[in-house]
Amino acid sequence: MKLLIVSTWCPVLPDNGARLRAYHLIRTLAQRHDVTLVSFADREPPKAALDVLRALVTRMEIVIGSPFAQRSLTRRGLFSTTPRSLVQAHHAGMQQTVNRLAPHCDVALGLALPAAMYLRHLNMPKVFEEAEVSVLRDQARHASGLARTRRWLMWRKSARFMRQLISQFERTTVVSPQERSLLIDIGVEPSRLAVVHNGVDDDDFLYPPRPRVPRIIYPGSLTYSANFDAVHEFLRTTWPLLRQRPGLEFMVTGSIDGVDLSRLPPCDGVRFTGRVDDVKALIAESTAVVVPLRVGGGTRLKVLEAMALGTPVVSTSKGAEGLALVNGEHLLIAESPASWTGHVFALLDEAGLSERLAGAARAFVARHYRWTDSAAALESLLEHARSAPVKRAS
Repeated sequence: MKLLIVSTWCPVLPDNGARLRAYHLIRTLAQRHDVTLVSFADREPPKAALDVLRALVTRMEIVIGSPFAQRSLTRRGLFSTTPRSLVQAHHAGMQQTVNRLAPHCDVALGLALPAAMYLRHLNMPKVFEEAEVSVLRDQARHASGLARTRRWLMWRKSARFMRQLISQFERTTVVSPQERSLLIDIGVEPSRLAVVHNGVDDDDFLYPPRPRVPRIIYPGSLTYSANFDAVHEFLRTTWPLLRQRPGLEFMVTGSIDGVDLSRLPPCDGVRFTGRVDDVKALIAESTAVVVPLRVGGGTRLKVLEAMALGTPVVSTSKGAEGLALVNGEHLLIAESPASWTGHVFALLDEAGLSERLAGAARAFVARHYRWTDSAAALESLLEHARSAPVKRAS
């Protein structure tokens, strides 16, 4: 196939879940198909990173700009049935680039919602990759007062818009059965939806083991509101109990660009690293990866990566949502400060527990969550869209 792939994230130097998913899917599809890649980048990527991409795809164009830029509010943005953030973030240069390249391709693939926006009116087979709405629903549930009313209105508008948008694509993927069920609940036709799981790199299973240090780690960029909320709540309720353990460190990796850390509770014993060159090394030597998420959609690559690297995971139910993992067998679920503390202290003190969890989780992920399998599922959907497109909605 001749594929036009439009990416919300520049998939080089993959340092968050969305970039990782984009990179691995593009890399695998490009091994079998003629791929034209068009990607946003907020600044010119390093030459070495661009050379990596050029070696993968047939042709590539980078559009400098942010798919999340909030330009000035207009009457069109205020009264549109499209969420205002998407209207205001529209990038004319990206649309022109997509329109120019689309006629030379068989199928178009939009990686995440901002990219899908530039494909919706193309008269060709197209697939929307990784639709997600549960984060908006969760934010409405956790808000209070006037903010709760505003969030629920935003959720209702976004649900209507997503239902209409998905009707313009031959197929749409989600990362979990839960996300698929939620989209069906808001009126999306089930036959348009398919689950394409997140995965792990095969090389992660070969990562050399490292001696454990007394550290718990959360690999999540604080520029993402769900991660900031998770760390804020963890520091407020749980870290005061865990820090009673002498020598224990809590490390948070990922971008903190523009984040006001003073908004977080006092955090003695906590280290914010920002982006790091080799987060896998830090994960592999930590006592546990902690995932204290309360809101969010999809499935957490940080959970799968930790398991592939052989590091135990302690998570909320929300953090492990969408993954077919068993509490007590593959990970430990914590929903209160007391349960968090008990689980982390047990992993520090009981080497047998740590080894049992890590071994079972690693074997399970190896069987069920590999990028090669995810890309094969996506490839099948693209083939179907090309050969037997369904009737498009008006």
